Amino acid sequence: MEILIGLVILILIFSVVSTLFITGKPDKNYTGSTKRNTTNLTLIYVVIIFLALVSLGIYIWMT
Repeated sequence: MEILIGLVILILIFSVVSTLFITGKPDKNYTGSTKRNTTNLTLIYVVIIFLALVSLGIYIWMT
């Protein structure tokens, strides 16, 4: 159980850091880079949701 809690915390930290890394940089050409930023954020959230579902599956399997 401790491993799964650690995994959830690690995923949470990764998602926060990734979001801040991408959105923390000022962009002079905002309109041109909006599509790229949206794509990057979408990919991050897809990975995070996938990892969360795998973690949930492992949790259900172990209990």
